[in-house]
Amino acid sequence: MLYGRSAEQARLARLLAEARAGRSGALLLRGEAGIGKTALLDWLAGTAAAHAEGGTAGGGEARGDGETTGDGRELRVLRVTGVEPEADLAFGGLVQLLWPVQDRLNALPEPQADALRAILGTGREQRGPDRFLTGLAVLTVLADLAEDGPLLCLVDDAQWLDRATAEALLFAARRLAAEGVAIVLAGRDDDGFTAPGIPELTLPRLDFEDSSRLLADRGRAPALHSQIITESAGNPLALIEFDAARSDQPHQHAPLPVADRVSSAFRTRIGGLPERTRLMMLIAAAEGRGDLPLLLRASELLGVGIGDLAEAERTGLMYVMDGAVTFRHPLIASATYQSAVLARRIAVHRALAEAATDPDCRARHLLAVATGPDREAALELAAAAGRARGRTAYAAASGLFGQAARLTTDPRQRASWLAEAAALALAAGHAAQADRLAQEADELTGDPATGARIASVRAAVAFELGDRNEAAHGLLARLGNAAPPEASGLLRTAAAYGWLAGDADAVRSAAGRLAAGTGAADPLVEGLARLCEDDAEHGLPLLTRFLERRTGASGPRDADEQAVRMLALTCGLLLGDDEAALGLASAEVRRCRSQALIGELPYALDLLAQTQLLAGRHRDAEAAVTEAEEIARDTGMRRRLVRLGAVRARMAAIEGDARRVRELADATPPALRTGVDCALVLLDLGLGDFGSALSRLDPPPPGPDRYTWLSLSTAADRIEAAVRLGQPERAEEALRHCESWARATTAPWAQAVALRCRALIDDRPEPYAQALHLHEKGGRPFERARTELLYGEWLRRARRPNEARDVLRSALATFERLRAEPWMRRAAAELRAAGERRVAARVPAENLIDRLTPQELQVVRLARGGSSSREIAAQLFLSRRTVEHHLYKAYPKLGVGSRRELALLDLG
Repeated sequence: MLYGRSAEQARLARLLAEARAGRSGALLLRGEAGIGKTALLDWLAGTAAAHAEGGTAGGGEARGDGETTGDGRELRVLRVTGVEPEADLAFGGLVQLLWPVQDRLNALPEPQADALRAILGTGREQRGPDRFLTGLAVLTVLADLAEDGPLLCLVDDAQWLDRATAEALLFAARRLAAEGVAIVLAGRDDDGFTAPGIPELTLPRLDFEDSSRLLADRGRAPALHSQIITESAGNPLALIEFDAARSDQPHQHAPLPVADRVSSAFRTRIGGLPERTRLMMLIAAAEGRGDLPLLLRASELLGVGIGDLAEAERTGLMYVMDGAVTFRHPLIASATYQSAVLARRIAVHRALAEAATDPDCRARHLLAVATGPDREAALELAAAAGRARGRTAYAAASGLFGQAARLTTDPRQRASWLAEAAALALAAGHAAQADRLAQEADELTGDPATGARIASVRAAVAFELGDRNEAAHGLLARLGNAAPPEASGLLRTAAAYGWLAGDADAVRSAAGRLAAGTGAADPLVEGLARLCEDDAEHGLPLLTRFLERRTGASGPRDADEQAVRMLALTCGLLLGDDEAALGLASAEVRRCRSQALIGELPYALDLLAQTQLLAGRHRDAEAAVTEAEEIARDTGMRRRLVRLGAVRARMAAIEGDARRVRELADATPPALRTGVDCALVLLDLGLGDFGSALSRLDPPPPGPDRYTWLSLSTAADRIEAAVRLGQPERAEEALRHCESWARATTAPWAQAVALRCRALIDDRPEPYAQALHLHEKGGRPFERARTELLYGEWLRRARRPNEARDVLRSALATFERLRAEPWMRRAAAELRAAGERRVAARVPAENLIDRLTPQELQVVRLARGGSSSREIAAQLFLSRRTVEHHLYKAYPKLGVGSRRELALLDLG
């Protein structure tokens, strides 16, 4: 029976009812040790069984147990408990959770099934491409299990889950929606376990009335209630343990916390047991998992046996059942381990290491045995780290390599393992830890290859934390110790970091050193260096060569350094080749989806959204950014979230949503404001605030910032603002920049925009006409409409109203389609001034895709293209049930009832 938990029980019962109705949800129970988290999980499991037809109401769930619901479908309960000694054992919790249902892996997409088989040890171990693939696989297998009926997952002592298991479970929990899965986690409120995006429920201590009821039901005389309740402070476990002590003497309840006083009480009880019983309890506490065969093998080495646990069982401190040894509460295990002297603990771990058949388990116990340098333990830990890395448990692998490094006596090996630990910490998303490990390795090594790896890690850390200048200069400073093969890669990466940081000096330095060291110019680095000298004529063709070499089917391919890959994806935009940029971004998104590279997908989606925005596909761009934001949030990439605001800001600026643009500007750190500030310039221009548009941003000096697609677009905005203010002389530098860039690129739209700007300055019609001819070749509909608007204005002022109305109608139609309200109003006003009788700027009637949410739009487009629900789920990192839920909601909005009818729709 539970006391004082009616509100919590009601919350959990609602979660279970939602799962039975086909809706998923998750909840994190928080509270101090002994507050009753496990009791609530037991109650929920019992409630699930009690509601099942033919089930029992007892809390007798077991991992993988299934009951039958009232509608004939199976209700399954999966359960996992974090174990403190296994917190560094990669995927130990996931093995515990999924072992009973491993037969379901065959239904998963092959990459996901392979990832889980490697974890469960039933497939070949190989290094996975993405640490989030496991989370996707867990999501899929949970959803697949829920096809048979509602699924309840209970996770106890979540604070002791290994990090890889916690990441996988939380990723799955955040992306469940309509499967009928309920996930309840329980963790202590003081042990650093966090679950962003998961609702939390904190368990309070019991009040005096509920505490008295508990004690009365245990037969304690009312006269002693007040003393025990005061000592326990309403902690249920403390109430039970202090009552069991049956002491009339008050405990020393200050200043120790309740949990410490409970532990002290446990240590007292353990100390009164026979020595052989205490040794068996210590073996069980050190082993941690309750593996009875391992415990028996180790105990035989130490001269004790299973019979010596009888007294611990009799006193209720431990249970032995179903082939497992379990402490009644984790505090008992902690008290057992902490009360033993060091020599006894080492002897126990040595016996466990000798008795272990699992190499990872053996490595963990050898680590506990080591009190100084230990070559055998170091090699075993490094091997365990390699296995964890192969299962994409990068955080665990990093910790194991770091521990191995501290046990070896070989300085070169220590530096190498620390460098690998640093790289893996970075891959796990722990930048500060990666930097600390890399710095420690840096002080030890003189090996060029190790030094190059360390430099790459430290530069990537600096870049991830926002110090892009340091990323470039840190690599350049390190090159004195790097051999030529490592130097080439580092220099290319340094140039990319320098470009992305807007640091022209870093780009020039990298280009000069690379040319001197290899005897040949690298097209990427040399092209960037030329642009830093404002030499678009020679720089852009070099970047075109670089891009063709990377995308050509037969050309050699460079190593995919992170910064170089990022830059390659933006080269299409830099060159003005929007079609190539859209193709590159789409291919990168497809690559990430097909290989389940969830960690890389947000950046690719951001690039795709930019190209879609420029192509006038605003709803598709919104869907891409929405997905990128969700994945970045679900995978903990918080820094990526703020970088995704630029697309939304530009879209809002085009539509004239001043409040939205300014909200995004306020939420963006100054170092990442360029995209949002450019959107503010466009907003000012659209709203007629030409003074703000001209003065908001200083023109970028020669260098990287001068050759982003945003700065080039903003240069055209500044030219228009200057002319409308009657100050064309303030636009001369921007005009030279636009024309120089347009001459060096083959993009017709870019040449058209340069001609439009020239027409504004010279106030002549010929450049406008030439620009419209180039716009006919396609690209950037918003820019075309702006050219038509300006030309229509000129024609109207030149008293050529018939010609003016033709181009103004076209401009208005495009602005309406793009929902660009400020520009619609201007075009409508010009049409009226040109003699159009019936004209009104209006947002067009809602089209089909406007009725859909961003995720519904993505699902519908894929379904219309012929993808099955399971294929869509794999691509969008959702469950099949969630995909079908989105289709179920989308069909009525679109006026269709099947995929066949959907295929006939024109979705733009």
